[in-house]
Amino acid sequence: MLLVPVPWCQRPWALPVLSVPTLTPATSAKLGKRHRTTIQAAQILIWLVRRWVPEREIVLVGDGGFAATCLGHTCRRLQVRFISRLLLTAQLYDAVPPQPKGKPGVKPKKGPRQPKLTQRVKDKATAWLCQEIAWYAGQQLKMDLLTGVALWHRDGEDPLPIHWVLLRDPSGKRSPFALFCTDSTVPMLQIVAWYLSRWNIEVTFEEVRAHLGLSTQRQWSTLAIARTTPCLLGLFSLVVLMAHALHPDQLPTRQAAWYPKAEPTFVDALATVRRHLWEQRNSPIPPDTWGSLNSSPALFDMLVEVACYAA
Repeated sequence: MLLVPVPWCQRPWALPVLSVPTLTPATSAKLGKRHRTTIQAAQILIWLVRRWVPEREIVLVGDGGFAATCLGHTCRRLQVRFISRLLLTAQLYDAVPPQPKGKPGVKPKKGPRQPKLTQRVKDKATAWLCQEIAWYAGQQLKMDLLTGVALWHRDGEDPLPIHWVLLRDPSGKRSPFALFCTDSTVPMLQIVAWYLSRWNIEVTFEEVRAHLGLSTQRQWSTLAIARTTPCLLGLFSLVVLMAHALHPDQLPTRQAAWYPKAEPTFVDALATVRRHLWEQRNSPIPPDTWGSLNSSPALFDMLVEVACYAA
């Protein structure tokens, strides 16, 4: 998904642009296909995006399921900034110190080992930086932060240079967690802001489930399964783009006396597009027929609005 600003909301909206179904190893074997993990699929997708937009700055944000050194190396080769969660037990090392000239043997890939992040959390001597950060749902939250650079090592893979950020809730309500970025020049607060912005992806998933029927379809054909979900995700982006073309400044928003809505949501964009398509397809009822319908233009307009907002 691509995070884009929309003129009707303060938060960016996550628009799906590319999707690929991932299979279990058993399903791949049954279909006679080479099995690809989620990480391998992500590597292919980010390679495609970089090929399509070679000059564009790309920031890839993923949850803990995408925290892999191999994906980080791919992003570094493609000049993509990658931000994700980092395990508190990750093996972190210093950079390789300068080696004496003419020293025989294999050159080391990592330097001395750093303390694990779990140890830094427990260590009372850790110098935390208390900072107020923009949290989810527009909240301002005070957090203790600690940052550093390291080489993230996993067995069988080359160490990945990262800039890590450790966060701790001083109130103790939230468990400590860590983030990392493959670009060591990115400021600490920017890494946190980029990661928190991925919450908009969860909003899109919820909207697609609620209004476009994602996860409710039932197919018996493998090809139908592979087509339906990408089409529904693409429909979300298409609806938002059409609504923006129809109302580039302010989107009509349905209000209720018991629920004042500060900003429009996807259901308002969907209703706007539905109404526009129906008006283009069906000609309006002539005014001289209102009496025979025992109705009025206001009542007819209300019925159309109810139909547009129907689930």
